Amino acid sequence: MLFHSHSISSRFKASRNSTAIRVWIQFTASISSLKVVWRRDRKLDQAIENDKAWRQCAKVVKEVFNEPGEVIPLRYLEKRRERLRLPIKIQTFLSRNPGLFDVYYDRIKPNTEPVKFLKLSDRLQRLLVEEQRIYLENEPLLVAKLCKLLMMSKDNVVNADKLLHVKREFGFPNDFLENLVPKYPEYFKLNGSPGEGNSFLELVSWNPKFARSVIEQRADEESELTGIKINPSFNWKLPPGFLIRKEMREWIRDWMELPYISPYEDASNLNQASQEMEKRTVGVFHELLSLSLYKRIPVPILGKFTEEYRFSNAFSSVFTRHSGIFYLSLKGGIKTAILREAYKEDELINRDPLLQINDNFISLLAEGHKLRVEQLNLKKQAVQNSTTPNTGYPIVMQMK
Repeated sequence: MLFHSHSISSRFKASRNSTAIRVWIQFTASISSLKVVWRRDRKLDQAIENDKAWRQCAKVVKEVFNEPGEVIPLRYLEKRRERLRLPIKIQTFLSRNPGLFDVYYDRIKPNTEPVKFLKLSDRLQRLLVEEQRIYLENEPLLVAKLCKLLMMSKDNVVNADKLLHVKREFGFPNDFLENLVPKYPEYFKLNGSPGEGNSFLELVSWNPKFARSVIEQRADEESELTGIKINPSFNWKLPPGFLIRKEMREWIRDWMELPYISPYEDASNLNQASQEMEKRTVGVFHELLSLSLYKRIPVPILGKFTEEYRFSNAFSSVFTRHSGIFYLSLKGGIKTAILREAYKEDELINRDPLLQINDNFISLLAEGHKLRVEQLNLKKQAVQNSTTPNTGYPIVMQMK
């Protein structure tokens, strides 16, 4: 591999370049002291805030969907509000989001009084059917993502339960281990039973076409376009108003000049405290965020994969140390790593095809909100029509 045949000492002896010497001394002696003051990026925080409402609705839908028969008594759902972190009563939630559920009366037990039940609306059911079509249409993308996650990991093996925890971040369907993985025995082997804590997904064969990172693909495209060999490198740019100290700027400049290390390279021989490992770690985070749906992942979720991807215990400092590549949001009291280059203000630049599933759900919510506004306007108009324009008193009182 690229760096396996060159130790740090041999690189040091091979080059008497003062810049290389300074980089190595800085890295080993003061990497822990290189601090970047965290500053809020309001646009990227807003990107997280934009998703807050629909994610809450999706959580309630999932709760009903997972019930036997996909129905639930309204009062049962009301008791789960605290767990769902829903700040309003279920009845209020239903009135604010019409079109998600149908309300009907049924008996919980044969001899009891009928109570309100909720079931998924017909429109929501059609959306779920469309969701399956989108998954099937994008199955090659799902396979590629899953292969890439395994190819970056140590020994090309990842705990299956951990993969279940990140299915939402990468757009995998709920049943991908049961239905997607068995369809591709040439790529995947599932060992053990998911849910028992000792199940692992293993890569069976290495596909070279999957072993090209977003950074490398971008360099290839630029090289083809310009006819000039372009070396893979990170985009490093701070938004207006963000400043870092002079010594940190110099360190970043020298660090950026180091050769790019693909996250698909074998890193078993790299020293955890070496400059190469820092470069490789940033590359892994960049690739993971690039593969995610929204180009952002909560830091606690990334922390679950410390062993698989050889992250250090203090891995989250990478996001502030390289603040021109990443942004560490604190929105909602949760640290979230965001890929800066993926956003223009609070909007994604290149959208993952699997986001069509979420877009359809958001459109359904928007239709319901529009219907609610129309109903409120009709009620308001009815009240206005029942009063005289001059006195404001009801017509019946004017007659008296």
